[in-house]
Amino acid sequence: MALISLKSLGVTMSAPLFSNLDLTIAAGDRLGIVAANGRGKSTLLKCLTGELEATSGDITRSRGLRVGHVEQSVPDALLDRTFHQVVADALPPDQADSELWRVDVVLDSLDVPEPMRERAMRALSGGWQRLALIARVWVTDPDVLLLDEPTNHLDLAKIGQLENWLNALPREVPVIIASHDRAFLDATTNRTLFLRPEQSPVFSLPYSRAREALDDVDASTARKFERDMKIAQQLRRQAAKLHNIGINSGSDLLTVKTKQLNQRAEKLEEAAMPAHRERSAGAIRLANSGTHAKVLITLDDAAVETPDGTLLFRTGKRHICQGDRIVLLGRNGVGKSRFVTLLRNAVAEPESVRNVKVTPSTVLGYSDQALSGMSGDDTPLAMVTRKFDIGEQRARSLLAGAGVGIDMQARRIGLLSGGQKARLVMLALRLANPNFYLLDEPTNHLDIDGQEALEAELLAHQASCVLASHDRAFIRAVGNRFWLIEKRRLTEVDDPEDFFCAVAEWGN
Repeated sequence: MALISLKSLGVTMSAPLFSNLDLTIAAGDRLGIVAANGRGKSTLLKCLTGELEATSGDITRSRGLRVGHVEQSVPDALLDRTFHQVVADALPPDQADSELWRVDVVLDSLDVPEPMRERAMRALSGGWQRLALIARVWVTDPDVLLLDEPTNHLDLAKIGQLENWLNALPREVPVIIASHDRAFLDATTNRTLFLRPEQSPVFSLPYSRAREALDDVDASTARKFERDMKIAQQLRRQAAKLHNIGINSGSDLLTVKTKQLNQRAEKLEEAAMPAHRERSAGAIRLANSGTHAKVLITLDDAAVETPDGTLLFRTGKRHICQGDRIVLLGRNGVGKSRFVTLLRNAVAEPESVRNVKVTPSTVLGYSDQALSGMSGDDTPLAMVTRKFDIGEQRARSLLAGAGVGIDMQARRIGLLSGGQKARLVMLALRLANPNFYLLDEPTNHLDIDGQEALEAELLAHQASCVLASHDRAFIRAVGNRFWLIEKRRLTEVDDPEDFFCAVAEWGN
Protein backbone atom coordinates (compact mmCIF):
# COMPACT_ATOMS: atom_id res chain seq x y z
CA MET A 1 0.00 0.00 0.00
CA ALA A 2 1.30 3.45 -0.91
CA LEU A 3 2.14 5.64 2.09
CA ILE A 4 2.81 8.69 -0.10
CA SER A 5 1.55 9.28 -3.66
CA LEU A 6 2.67 12.08 -5.97
CA LYS A 7 0.56 12.98 -8.99
CA SER A 8 1.85 15.39 -11.67
CA LEU A 9 3.90 17.18 -9.01
CA GLY A 10 5.93 20.21 -10.07
CA VAL A 11 7.92 23.00 -8.46
CA THR A 12 8.99 26.13 -10.33
CA MET A 13 11.33 28.73 -8.88
CA SER A 14 12.91 30.99 -11.50
CA ALA A 15 12.65 27.94 -13.79
CA PRO A 16 11.07 24.49 -13.37
CA LEU A 17 13.03 22.32 -10.93
CA PHE A 18 10.85 19.34 -11.78
CA SER A 19 7.37 18.79 -13.27
CA ASN A 20 4.84 16.06 -14.04
CA LEU A 21 6.34 13.88 -11.32
CA ASP A 22 4.34 10.71 -10.61
CA LEU A 23 5.71 8.63 -7.75
CA THR A 24 4.53 6.28 -5.01
CA ILE A 25 6.37 5.51 -1.77
CA ALA A 26 5.49 2.19 -0.14
CA ALA A 27 6.81 -0.15 2.57
CA GLY A 28 10.17 -1.64 1.63
CA ASP A 29 11.18 1.23 -0.62
CA ARG A 30 14.73 2.46 -0.38
CA LEU A 31 14.62 5.32 -2.87
CA GLY A 32 17.66 7.30 -3.97
CA ILE A 33 17.06 10.79 -5.41
CA VAL A 34 19.71 11.96 -7.87
CA ALA A 35 20.09 15.40 -9.46
CA ALA A 36 22.73 18.06 -10.01
CA ASN A 37 23.45 20.68 -7.35
CA GLY A 38 20.51 23.07 -6.90
CA ARG A 39 18.14 21.07 -9.07
CA GLY A 40 15.41 20.25 -6.55
CA LYS A 41 16.40 17.31 -4.32
CA SER A 42 16.03 19.19 -1.02
CA THR A 43 12.94 20.95 -2.39
CA LEU A 44 11.27 17.62 -3.16
CA LEU A 45 12.02 16.33 0.35
CA LYS A 46 10.40 19.46 1.83
CA CYS A 47 7.35 18.85 -0.36
CA LEU A 48 7.11 15.30 1.01
CA THR A 49 7.14 16.59 4.60
CA GLY A 50 4.51 19.25 3.83
CA GLU A 51 6.93 22.06 4.70
CA LEU A 52 6.80 23.37 1.14
CA GLU A 53 3.79 23.52 -1.18
CA ALA A 54 4.36 22.40 -4.76
CA THR A 55 3.61 24.72 -7.67
CA SER A 56 1.43 22.10 -9.34
CA GLY A 57 0.11 18.60 -8.78
CA ASP A 58 -0.93 16.75 -5.65
CA ILE A 59 0.59 14.79 -2.76
CA THR A 60 -1.51 12.24 -0.89
CA ARG A 61 -0.26 10.89 2.45
CA SER A 62 -1.72 8.08 4.54
CA ARG A 63 -3.78 9.37 7.46
CA GLY A 64 -1.62 10.14 10.50
CA LEU A 65 1.63 9.47 8.63
CA ARG A 66 4.75 10.54 10.59
CA VAL A 67 7.51 11.75 8.26
CA GLY A 68 11.03 12.06 9.72
CA HIS A 69 13.26 14.51 7.85
CA VAL A 70 17.04 14.72 8.47
CA GLU A 71 18.21 18.02 6.97
CA GLN A 72 21.75 18.91 5.94
CA SER A 73 22.68 21.47 8.59
CA VAL A 74 22.42 21.75 12.37
CA PRO A 75 20.02 24.49 13.55
CA ASP A 76 21.84 27.14 15.61
CA ALA A 77 19.45 26.56 18.52
CA LEU A 78 20.90 23.04 18.99
CA LEU A 79 24.60 23.93 19.02
CA ASP A 80 24.82 24.44 22.79
CA ARG A 81 22.83 21.28 23.63
CA THR A 82 24.62 18.00 24.26
CA PHE A 83 24.37 15.07 21.86
CA HIS A 84 22.02 13.30 24.30
CA GLN A 85 19.90 16.40 24.89
CA VAL A 86 19.49 17.05 21.17
CA VAL A 87 18.01 13.57 20.71
CA ALA A 88 15.94 13.66 23.93
CA ASP A 89 14.47 17.06 23.00
CA ALA A 90 12.79 15.42 20.00
CA LEU A 91 10.54 13.29 22.23
CA PRO A 92 7.00 14.64 22.78
CA PRO A 93 6.78 16.53 26.11
CA ASP A 94 4.44 13.91 27.61
CA GLN A 95 7.06 11.20 26.87
CA ALA A 96 10.14 13.16 27.97
CA ASP A 97 10.48 11.22 31.24
CA SER A 98 8.78 7.87 30.68
CA GLU A 99 10.30 7.24 27.21
CA LEU A 100 13.81 8.57 27.82
CA TRP A 101 15.18 5.03 27.52
CA ARG A 102 14.46 5.20 23.78
CA VAL A 103 17.21 7.79 23.39
CA ASP A 104 19.83 5.37 24.67
CA VAL A 105 18.47 2.57 22.47
CA VAL A 106 18.87 4.74 19.36
CA LEU A 107 22.33 5.98 20.40
CA ASP A 108 23.40 2.39 21.07
CA SER A 109 22.16 1.36 17.60
CA LEU A 110 24.40 4.07 16.12
CA ASP A 111 27.37 3.06 18.33
CA VAL A 112 27.69 6.49 19.93
CA PRO A 113 30.30 6.22 22.73
CA GLU A 114 29.16 7.26 26.22
CA PRO A 115 31.60 10.23 26.53
CA MET A 116 30.40 11.56 23.14
CA ARG A 117 26.79 11.72 24.37
CA GLU A 118 27.60 14.45 26.89
CA ARG A 119 29.50 16.73 24.51
CA ALA A 120 27.93 19.93 23.19
CA MET A 121 27.01 19.85 19.52
CA ARG A 122 29.31 22.76 18.63
CA ALA A 123 32.25 20.73 20.00
CA LEU A 124 31.49 17.74 17.77
CA SER A 125 32.89 17.01 14.32
CA GLY A 126 30.60 17.38 11.32
CA GLY A 127 30.27 13.59 11.19
CA TRP A 128 29.05 13.25 14.79
CA GLN A 129 26.69 16.19 14.31
CA ARG A 130 25.19 14.40 11.32
CA LEU A 131 24.62 11.23 13.37
CA ALA A 132 23.00 13.32 16.12
CA LEU A 133 20.49 14.71 13.60
CA ILE A 134 19.72 11.19 12.35
CA ALA A 135 19.23 9.92 15.93
CA ARG A 136 17.05 12.95 16.74
CA VAL A 137 14.66 12.04 13.91
CA TRP A 138 14.72 8.27 14.41
CA VAL A 139 13.81 8.49 18.12
CA THR A 140 10.43 9.96 17.07
CA ASP A 141 9.58 6.59 15.45
CA PRO A 142 8.73 7.93 11.96
CA ASP A 143 6.74 5.96 9.38
CA VAL A 144 8.90 7.33 6.56
CA LEU A 145 12.54 8.48 6.86
CA LEU A 146 13.95 11.23 4.60
CA LEU A 147 17.73 11.81 4.51
CA ASP A 148 19.27 14.85 2.80
CA GLU A 149 22.95 14.26 1.89
CA PRO A 150 23.47 11.96 4.91
CA THR A 151 27.13 11.14 4.16
CA ASN A 152 28.31 14.78 4.18
CA HIS A 153 31.17 15.12 6.70
CA LEU A 154 31.22 11.38 7.46
CA ASP A 155 34.46 9.42 7.22
CA LEU A 156 34.47 5.96 5.63
CA ALA A 157 34.00 4.19 8.97
CA LYS A 158 30.90 6.24 9.79
CA ILE A 159 29.57 5.85 6.22
CA GLY A 160 29.90 2.07 6.62
CA GLN A 161 28.24 2.31 10.03
CA LEU A 162 25.35 4.33 8.56
CA GLU A 163 24.95 1.85 5.70
CA ASN A 164 24.72 -1.05 8.15
CA TRP A 165 22.25 0.86 10.32
CA LEU A 166 20.00 1.73 7.38
CA ASN A 167 20.07 -1.81 6.04
CA ALA A 168 19.04 -3.11 9.48
CA LEU A 169 15.99 -0.82 9.76
CA PRO A 170 12.52 -2.42 9.67
CA ARG A 171 11.58 -2.96 6.04
CA GLU A 172 8.13 -1.52 6.55
CA VAL A 173 9.71 1.93 7.01
CA PRO A 174 10.51 3.46 3.59
CA VAL A 175 13.75 5.43 3.38
CA ILE A 176 14.25 8.23 0.85
CA ILE A 177 17.84 9.40 0.36
CA ALA A 178 19.01 12.47 -1.57
CA SER A 179 22.74 11.96 -2.12
CA HIS A 180 25.73 12.45 -4.43
CA ASP A 181 27.57 9.45 -2.94
CA ARG A 182 27.35 6.79 -5.64
CA ALA A 183 28.74 3.89 -3.58
CA PHE A 184 26.45 4.76 -0.65
CA LEU A 185 23.40 4.81 -2.94
CA ASP A 186 24.40 1.43 -4.37
CA ALA A 187 24.70 -0.01 -0.86
CA THR A 188 21.44 1.35 0.57
CA THR A 189 18.81 1.79 -2.17
CA ASN A 190 16.63 -0.43 -4.37
CA ARG A 191 14.98 2.34 -6.44
CA THR A 192 16.40 5.46 -8.10
CA LEU A 193 14.64 8.68 -9.11
CA PHE A 194 16.52 10.96 -11.53
CA LEU A 195 14.99 14.37 -10.87
CA ARG A 196 14.65 16.42 -14.07
CA PRO A 197 12.80 19.59 -15.16
CA GLU A 198 10.53 17.79 -17.66
CA GLN A 199 10.14 14.06 -17.02
CA SER A 200 11.83 12.38 -14.04
CA PRO A 201 12.52 8.67 -14.69
CA VAL A 202 12.28 6.13 -11.83
CA PHE A 203 13.97 2.73 -11.97
CA SER A 204 13.56 -0.20 -9.55
CA LEU A 205 17.34 -0.47 -9.35
CA PRO A 206 20.16 0.93 -7.17
CA TYR A 207 22.10 3.88 -8.59
CA SER A 208 24.80 2.33 -10.82
CA ARG A 209 22.44 -0.08 -12.57
CA ALA A 210 19.75 2.61 -12.79
CA ARG A 211 22.29 4.98 -14.38
CA GLU A 212 23.08 2.39 -17.05
CA ALA A 213 19.36 1.94 -17.71
CA LEU A 214 18.88 5.73 -17.88
CA ASP A 215 21.76 6.10 -20.35
CA ASP A 216 20.12 3.43 -22.54
CA VAL A 217 16.76 5.25 -22.38
CA ASP A 218 18.38 8.61 -23.20
CA ALA A 219 20.33 7.07 -26.10
CA SER A 220 17.16 5.43 -27.44
CA THR A 221 15.24 8.71 -27.10
CA ALA A 222 18.02 10.56 -28.94
CA ARG A 223 18.00 8.02 -31.78
CA LYS A 224 14.21 8.17 -32.08
CA PHE A 225 14.28 11.98 -32.08
CA GLU A 226 16.88 12.06 -34.88
CA ARG A 227 14.92 9.45 -36.86
CA ASP A 228 11.63 11.33 -36.46
CA MET A 229 13.27 14.63 -37.48
CA LYS A 230 14.74 13.02 -40.60
CA ILE A 231 11.35 11.56 -41.55
CA ALA A 232 9.70 14.97 -40.97
CA GLN A 233 12.31 16.62 -43.22
CA GLN A 234 11.71 14.00 -45.94
CA LEU A 235 7.95 14.58 -45.73
CA ARG A 236 8.43 18.35 -46.06
CA ARG A 237 10.74 17.89 -49.06
CA GLN A 238 8.15 15.63 -50.73
CA ALA A 239 5.44 18.17 -49.90
CA ALA A 240 7.50 20.97 -51.46
CA LYS A 241 7.98 18.98 -54.65
CA LEU A 242 4.29 18.12 -54.91
CA HIS A 243 3.40 21.74 -54.16
CA ASN A 244 5.48 22.94 -57.12
CA ILE A 245 4.04 20.26 -59.39
CA GLY A 246 0.53 21.07 -58.20
CA ILE A 247 0.95 24.78 -58.97
CA ASN A 248 2.23 24.04 -62.46
CA SER A 249 -0.45 21.43 -63.24
CA GLY A 250 -3.31 23.02 -61.32
CA SER A 251 -4.07 19.64 -59.70
CA ASP A 252 -6.33 19.89 -56.62
CA LEU A 253 -5.40 16.32 -55.67
CA LEU A 254 -1.71 17.25 -55.39
CA THR A 255 -2.61 20.30 -53.30
CA VAL A 256 -4.52 18.06 -50.86
CA LYS A 257 -1.62 15.58 -50.82
CA THR A 258 0.83 18.39 -50.09
CA LYS A 259 -1.27 19.53 -47.13
CA GLN A 260 -1.47 15.97 -45.78
CA LEU A 261 2.32 15.53 -45.97
CA ASN A 262 2.92 18.81 -44.13
CA GLN A 263 0.41 17.83 -41.44
CA ARG A 264 2.18 14.49 -40.93
CA ALA A 265 5.49 16.32 -40.62
CA GLU A 266 4.02 18.74 -38.06
CA LYS A 267 2.63 15.89 -35.94
CA LEU A 268 5.99 14.14 -35.96
CA GLU A 269 7.82 17.33 -34.97
CA GLU A 270 5.37 18.11 -32.17
CA ALA A 271 5.51 14.59 -30.73
CA ALA A 272 9.27 14.12 -31.11
CA MET A 273 11.02 14.37 -27.74
CA PRO A 274 14.69 15.38 -27.72
CA ALA A 275 16.93 13.47 -25.31
CA HIS A 276 17.44 15.13 -21.93
CA ARG A 277 20.48 17.39 -21.74
CA GLU A 278 21.52 18.09 -18.17
CA ARG A 279 22.18 21.79 -17.68
CA SER A 280 25.77 21.98 -16.52
CA ALA A 281 26.32 23.33 -13.01
CA GLY A 282 29.68 24.56 -14.32
CA ALA A 283 32.50 22.97 -16.26
CA ILE A 284 35.45 21.40 -14.43
CA ARG A 285 38.70 21.52 -16.37
CA LEU A 286 42.19 20.86 -15.11
CA ALA A 287 45.64 21.39 -16.58
CA ASN A 288 48.96 19.56 -16.50
CA SER A 289 51.94 21.77 -17.26
CA GLY A 290 54.16 18.68 -17.39
CA THR A 291 57.77 18.15 -16.42
CA HIS A 292 60.72 16.16 -17.77
CA ALA A 293 61.41 14.76 -14.32
CA LYS A 294 60.30 11.18 -13.76
CA VAL A 295 60.35 11.45 -9.95
CA LEU A 296 58.57 14.48 -8.46
CA ILE A 297 59.02 13.79 -4.74
CA THR A 298 61.28 11.41 -2.82
CA LEU A 299 60.42 10.43 0.75
CA ASP A 300 63.34 9.01 2.71
CA ASP A 301 61.60 7.63 5.79
CA ALA A 302 60.11 11.05 6.58
CA ALA A 303 58.38 11.50 9.94
CA VAL A 304 54.73 12.58 9.93
CA GLU A 305 53.89 14.21 13.26
CA THR A 306 51.13 16.05 15.10
CA PRO A 307 51.58 19.81 15.63
CA ASP A 308 53.04 19.11 19.10
CA GLY A 309 55.64 16.70 17.67
CA THR A 310 54.01 13.34 18.44
CA LEU A 311 54.98 10.77 15.80
CA LEU A 312 52.04 9.47 13.77
CA PHE A 313 53.97 7.31 11.29
CA ARG A 314 57.09 7.16 9.14
CA THR A 315 56.83 6.96 5.36
CA GLY A 316 59.66 4.56 4.62
CA LYS A 317 61.49 5.02 1.31
CA ARG A 318 58.90 6.15 -1.24
CA HIS A 319 58.79 7.90 -4.61
CA ILE A 320 55.97 9.95 -6.14
CA CYS A 321 56.42 9.78 -9.91
CA GLN A 322 54.88 11.32 -13.00
CA GLY A 323 51.49 9.77 -13.70
CA ASP A 324 51.02 8.46 -10.16
CA ARG A 325 47.53 8.97 -8.77
CA ILE A 326 48.12 7.97 -5.16
CA VAL A 327 45.16 7.54 -2.82
CA LEU A 328 45.78 7.72 0.93
CA LEU A 329 43.79 5.14 2.86
CA GLY A 330 43.33 4.99 6.62
CA ARG A 331 40.97 5.65 9.48
CA ASN A 332 40.41 9.17 10.78
CA GLY A 333 43.24 10.32 13.01
CA VAL A 334 46.00 8.17 11.50
CA GLY A 335 47.65 11.20 9.89
CA LYS A 336 46.37 11.50 6.31
CA SER A 337 45.78 15.25 6.58
CA ARG A 338 49.11 15.76 8.38
CA PHE A 339 50.84 13.92 5.54
CA VAL A 340 49.09 16.12 2.98
CA THR A 341 50.28 19.19 4.94
CA LEU A 342 53.84 17.81 5.01
CA LEU A 343 53.85 17.38 1.22
CA ARG A 344 52.38 20.84 0.72
CA ASN A 345 55.02 22.46 2.90
CA ALA A 346 57.80 20.50 1.17
CA VAL A 347 56.70 21.70 -2.29
CA ALA A 348 56.08 25.30 -1.15
CA GLU A 349 59.46 25.56 0.58
CA PRO A 350 61.94 23.03 -0.85
CA GLU A 351 64.54 21.73 1.64
CA SER A 352 62.29 22.88 4.53
CA VAL A 353 61.03 19.39 5.42
CA ARG A 354 63.51 16.79 6.58
CA ASN A 355 63.88 13.65 4.48
CA VAL A 356 61.62 14.97 1.70
CA LYS A 357 63.22 15.93 -1.62
CA VAL A 358 61.12 17.78 -4.19
CA THR A 359 62.13 18.09 -7.85
CA PRO A 360 62.56 21.85 -8.59
CA SER A 361 60.22 21.74 -11.60
CA THR A 362 57.27 20.57 -9.45
CA VAL A 363 54.34 23.03 -9.59
CA LEU A 364 51.67 22.45 -6.95
CA GLY A 365 47.89 22.56 -7.27
CA TYR A 366 46.35 22.25 -3.80
CA SER A 367 42.78 22.00 -2.50
CA ASP A 368 41.65 21.09 1.01
CA GLN A 369 38.25 19.84 2.17
CA ALA A 370 37.42 23.12 3.92
CA LEU A 371 38.04 25.09 0.68
CA SER A 372 40.22 27.32 2.86
CA GLY A 373 42.19 28.76 -0.04
CA MET A 374 39.45 31.36 -0.48
CA SER A 375 38.35 34.19 1.79
CA GLY A 376 34.61 34.29 2.37
CA ASP A 377 34.74 38.09 2.23
CA ASP A 378 36.51 38.17 -1.14
CA THR A 379 34.55 38.06 -4.40
CA PRO A 380 35.09 35.47 -7.14
CA LEU A 381 35.97 38.18 -9.66
CA ALA A 382 38.45 39.94 -7.37
CA MET A 383 40.08 36.65 -6.35
CA VAL A 384 40.62 35.38 -9.89
CA THR A 385 41.86 38.67 -11.39
CA ARG A 386 44.23 39.34 -8.47
CA LYS A 387 45.59 35.85 -7.99
CA PHE A 388 46.21 35.05 -11.63
CA ASP A 389 46.79 38.49 -13.13
CA ILE A 390 44.20 38.15 -15.89
CA GLY A 391 41.90 40.80 -17.30
CA GLU A 392 38.37 41.30 -16.04
CA GLN A 393 36.69 40.19 -19.27
CA ARG A 394 38.58 36.89 -19.38
CA ALA A 395 37.99 36.37 -15.66
CA ARG A 396 34.25 36.87 -16.10
CA SER A 397 34.16 34.39 -18.98
CA LEU A 398 36.11 31.75 -17.03
CA LEU A 399 33.94 32.19 -13.94
CA ALA A 400 30.73 31.86 -15.96
CA GLY A 401 32.06 28.69 -17.56
CA ALA A 402 32.84 27.30 -14.10
CA GLY A 403 29.27 27.85 -12.92
CA VAL A 404 29.66 31.22 -11.18
CA GLY A 405 27.22 33.42 -13.13
CA ILE A 406 27.57 37.13 -13.77
CA ASP A 407 25.15 37.89 -10.93
CA MET A 408 27.36 36.01 -8.41
CA GLN A 409 30.77 37.21 -9.52
CA ALA A 410 30.80 40.41 -7.46
CA ARG A 411 29.14 38.88 -4.39
CA ARG A 412 31.01 37.55 -1.37
CA ILE A 413 32.40 34.05 -1.85
CA GLY A 414 30.79 33.18 1.46
CA LEU A 415 27.37 33.49 -0.23
CA LEU A 416 28.14 30.86 -2.89
CA SER A 417 26.75 27.34 -2.57
CA GLY A 418 29.13 24.51 -1.69
CA GLY A 419 29.03 23.30 -5.30
CA GLN A 420 29.87 26.76 -6.67
CA LYS A 421 32.75 27.13 -4.22
CA ALA A 422 34.11 23.72 -5.22
CA ARG A 423 33.98 24.64 -8.91
CA LEU A 424 35.67 27.97 -8.14
CA VAL A 425 38.48 26.05 -6.42
CA MET A 426 38.78 23.79 -9.47
CA LEU A 427 39.06 26.86 -11.70
CA ALA A 428 41.82 28.23 -9.47
CA LEU A 429 43.62 24.89 -9.69
CA ARG A 430 43.44 24.96 -13.47
CA LEU A 431 44.75 28.54 -13.68
CA ALA A 432 47.69 27.63 -11.42
CA ASN A 433 48.75 25.27 -14.27
CA PRO A 434 50.29 22.66 -11.95
CA ASN A 435 51.98 19.37 -12.74
CA PHE A 436 51.28 17.87 -9.29
CA TYR A 437 47.90 17.93 -7.53
CA LEU A 438 47.43 17.56 -3.80
CA LEU A 439 43.69 17.07 -3.14
CA ASP A 440 42.05 16.58 0.26
CA GLU A 441 38.41 15.43 -0.12
CA PRO A 442 37.98 17.07 -3.55
CA THR A 443 34.49 15.62 -4.18
CA ASN A 444 32.98 16.82 -0.89
CA HIS A 445 30.80 19.54 -2.43
CA LEU A 446 30.47 18.23 -5.99
CA ASP A 447 27.38 16.62 -7.47
CA ILE A 448 27.72 13.36 -9.42
CA ASP A 449 28.26 15.18 -12.74
CA GLY A 450 31.03 17.21 -11.09
CA GLN A 451 32.64 14.11 -9.58
CA GLU A 452 32.65 12.35 -12.95
CA ALA A 453 34.03 15.47 -14.66
CA LEU A 454 36.87 15.68 -12.13
CA GLU A 455 37.63 11.98 -12.60
CA ALA A 456 37.70 12.41 -16.38
CA GLU A 457 40.00 15.44 -16.18
CA LEU A 458 42.50 13.74 -13.86
CA LEU A 459 42.62 10.72 -16.18
CA ALA A 460 42.66 12.69 -19.45
CA HIS A 461 45.57 14.89 -18.38
CA GLN A 462 47.43 11.98 -16.78
CA ALA A 463 47.74 14.26 -13.79
CA SER A 464 50.14 13.28 -11.02
CA CYS A 465 48.40 13.58 -7.69
CA VAL A 466 48.13 12.52 -4.08
CA LEU A 467 44.58 12.56 -2.76
CA ALA A 468 42.66 11.75 0.38
CA SER A 469 38.99 10.90 -0.08
CA HIS A 470 36.06 9.12 1.55
CA ASP A 471 34.34 8.72 -1.84
CA ARG A 472 34.75 5.06 -2.77
CA ALA A 473 33.49 5.48 -6.34
CA PHE A 474 35.98 8.31 -6.88
CA ILE A 475 38.85 6.31 -5.35
CA ARG A 476 38.10 3.32 -7.57
CA ALA A 477 37.86 5.46 -10.70
CA VAL A 478 40.98 7.57 -10.20
CA GLY A 479 43.59 5.75 -8.10
CA ASN A 480 46.42 3.74 -9.62
CA ARG A 481 48.48 3.46 -6.40
CA PHE A 482 47.19 3.06 -2.86
CA TRP A 483 49.07 3.93 0.33
CA LEU A 484 47.55 2.53 3.52
CA ILE A 485 48.33 4.19 6.85
CA GLU A 486 47.72 1.99 9.88
CA LYS A 487 49.59 0.95 13.04
CA ARG A 488 51.94 3.92 12.61
CA ARG A 489 53.17 2.57 9.26
CA LEU A 490 52.66 3.49 5.62
CA THR A 491 52.45 0.51 3.28
CA GLU A 492 51.54 0.19 -0.40
CA VAL A 493 48.60 -2.10 -1.24
CA ASP A 494 47.39 -3.36 -4.60
CA ASP A 495 43.84 -1.97 -4.36
CA PRO A 496 41.51 -0.38 -1.81
CA GLU A 497 38.97 -3.21 -1.55
CA ASP A 498 40.38 -4.93 1.54
CA PHE A 499 40.43 -1.57 3.29
CA PHE A 500 36.82 -0.90 2.28
CA CYS A 501 35.80 -4.32 3.64
CA ALA A 502 37.64 -3.63 6.90
CA VAL A 503 35.82 -0.31 7.18
CA ALA A 504 32.48 -2.05 6.75
CA GLU A 505 33.41 -4.47 9.55
CA TRP A 506 34.29 -1.55 11.86
CA GLY A 507 30.75 -0.30 11.24
CA ASN A 508 29.21 -3.60 12.43
